[in-house]
Amino acid sequence: MTASTTSNAKGFFAELAQQRWDDHRYYHHSRVNQSLHLLSAICFLGVYASVVFYPAYAAIIGWIVPMWVRQIGHFFFEPKGFDTVNDATFEHKEEIKLGYNLHRKVLLLTAWASVPVVLWLSPTGFGQMEPFVGAGGWVDRVGLVWLALAGIGLLARGLWLAVTHNLQTGAVWVTKILTDPFNDIKTYYRAPLFLMRGEMIDPMEHVQQR
Repeated sequence: MTASTTSNAKGFFAELAQQRWDDHRYYHHSRVNQSLHLLSAICFLGVYASVVFYPAYAAIIGWIVPMWVRQIGHFFFEPKGFDTVNDATFEHKEEIKLGYNLHRKVLLLTAWASVPVVLWLSPTGFGQMEPFVGAGGWVDRVGLVWLALAGIGLLARGLWLAVTHNLQTGAVWVTKILTDPFNDIKTYYRAPLFLMRGEMIDPMEHVQQR
């Protein structure tokens, strides 16, 4: 391995650590949100394990269970006022977010919710696919399209970041998203314990001390 390759690898993992750190300190103050991310991460590991064997059903479970569990945490439990820990407004954090902020998440989830309706009204997807047969075929088709939507959403945002920032930032973000379940378990495994103790908001002392 050359010095240049080693330097590039170090830069990649340093940026990955930074993106994870920013995601944590900006968007995971609520212990409920942290706990829901832990639950979501565990479910996603099951989805990862089954997607090779049952891609359509893995996608259905992935979108309905762990994805929604994560988003409920962000939409309903994460504080949206002024962030005294990071000295930043919620609007500023939404503006600088590399990935899907709440507005972009609404657009993505709207596209997700429209898939079953569109396929029910047009089994061929307006002439783009072979027609499915029966309710089972519809479920299978919905799952496969949802899987494709997940891939498109991931790659499209990664390419956008590659164009607007740089190639490494886009690649790091895609890597971060794919490995979030593992990192969330490592980061938030104690969140339910804090929640049971009545601590609704992480004091983020480790952020303030950094």
